[in-house]
Amino acid sequence: MLSWLNRPVEIEEKLRGRNFVPAHAAYYRQKSGNPLSLILQARTDFLSVWRKRDYTDHVASNKLLGRQLVVVNSPDAIRYVVAKRHENFERKSPQMRRALEYLLGDGLFISDGETWKQRRSLVNDIVHKNRVPAFGPVMEQTAGELVQRWSSLGAGAEVNVLHEMAGLTAEIISRSVFGNNLGKDSADAVTDSFTSYQALIDSINIGYFLGFDEGLPVLRTPSLRRSVKRIHQIIDKVVEDHLAGRGDHNSMVELLIRRQQKNPELNLDMVALRNEAATIFMAGHETTAATLTWAWYLLSKARWVEKEIHAEIKRVCGKRAPTIDDVPQLEWCRAVIEETLRLYPPVPILARQTKEADRIGDIDVKPASLVLIVPWILHRTASLFEKPHHFLPQRFLDGKRPIPYSYVPFAAGPRVCPGLQFGLTEAILCLAILAQRFVVRVPDEHKVEPQCRLTLRPKGGLPVTLHPRR
Repeated sequence: MLSWLNRPVEIEEKLRGRNFVPAHAAYYRQKSGNPLSLILQARTDFLSVWRKRDYTDHVASNKLLGRQLVVVNSPDAIRYVVAKRHENFERKSPQMRRALEYLLGDGLFISDGETWKQRRSLVNDIVHKNRVPAFGPVMEQTAGELVQRWSSLGAGAEVNVLHEMAGLTAEIISRSVFGNNLGKDSADAVTDSFTSYQALIDSINIGYFLGFDEGLPVLRTPSLRRSVKRIHQIIDKVVEDHLAGRGDHNSMVELLIRRQQKNPELNLDMVALRNEAATIFMAGHETTAATLTWAWYLLSKARWVEKEIHAEIKRVCGKRAPTIDDVPQLEWCRAVIEETLRLYPPVPILARQTKEADRIGDIDVKPASLVLIVPWILHRTASLFEKPHHFLPQRFLDGKRPIPYSYVPFAAGPRVCPGLQFGLTEAILCLAILAQRFVVRVPDEHKVEPQCRLTLRPKGGLPVTLHPRR
C-alpha cells in the first residue's frame, strides 16, 4: 500500500580477508530541515534515517511536525531513563502500542501502570532463569527434529532459513509455554501470518506527529484481520487444549493458571490469559528466530569464526549432540550470539512516551514527547565498541563485557525482557546443535538487507543452502 512513497535504502557490506563489515544501512545524507523526506525514509526503514553524528555518545533533541523527539545514545542517560526515572518513561510509544494492540491486546509488552506491574511479576516468575534448565529437553528434542528434517532434504538443499528458524522457535515456545506440539502446519501459519502482519503495519503513526498524543488506531484492513485471526485461532486452540487437560502440567501456561487460582485479583480471564500467552509466544519465538537467522548469515561470511565454533563443539561434545548442560562451555557459540545481538538487535528501537516534563542530560523534555533509545546506533557507537560495524565475536570472550547500559539487546531496567535467559540459552543451544551437523551458506549473489519493521529481519527472508558436515 502506497509503495510509491517508499525511499531507497543504501546498504553497505565489506569482506576483505578476516575483516568483515556485515550488511547495514549507510549513513543518512539528505539535507536537514525536510521533515517529509525524513518521515518517508523512516516509513521505508527506520534504520536508514541516522546520520554519522548520531552514532556518538550523546543526547539530542529535535522536532518533527511539532512533536519533540529525544534520542538518548549515552549509557549514563539511558540508565536515567530506564532505571532511575523508569516510571516517567515506562510507557511504550503510541506507534508500538497501536501497532501491537490488535495482536496482543493488553499483553505485558505494551501494557503499563498497574496492569504492567501485576503481569510483570507473574510472567517474570514463569520464565525466570532458574526455570530455564527444565526446558532444555524441549529445546534439544525440537532442534534434533529439525536436524532430521534437514538431513532428509539432501546435500545442497535450498531453504529460507528465517522461515526455518521461525518454525523451530515457534515449536519450542509452544511446547514450553503450552506443553503442546504445535505441528509444522501451525508453526508455518504463525510464521507466515506474523510476516504478513509486520509488512502491513506502518513504521510511522503519522497521527502522533500531527498532534494526537495517543496516535491513531491502525486501519484494520481485511489482510490484517486475516493475519491476526490465523494467529489467534492457533493460540486459542493450544490454550483451550491445555485447559481441557491435553497439555503438559509443567508448562508455563499451567503456572499462569495456578497463579490466577491463588491470586484472583490478577483478573486473568480467558482474554487476558490469551493476551499474555500471545505475548510470550510472539516475543519468545520471533526474537530468537531473527537472532539465529542473522547468526547464520554472519557465519556464512566469516568462515574463520565458523571454524572456531565447529572446533569448540567437537571439543566440548565430541560426536554426541549438544545439550543444555554444555551451554556454559560453548563460549564461542555464546560470543557469536551476543555479537549477533549487538549488530542486529531483534528490537532495534526502544521508544518511550514521556509522562511528565523531565530533563535528560542537558535536554529539557516535554510531556508526551518521544524518547528513543536505539540499540542499532548505540551498539555501533565507536567510543563504546572498537570497530563498531565489524563482526568480532571475540569482544565477548574471556570474560569481556560491554560497559553497563551500552549493550541493551533485551532492553534494560525494570522493563528488561523477562525471557532474556530463556532466549539466550535457546539461541546458543540451537546454534550448536545445527552447526554440529550442517554448514549453512548464503548464496554469494544474494544481497542481504536489514529491515526494521516491528522487529529486525533480513528483507525477504534469507535464502541459504544446507550442506551436511561429515
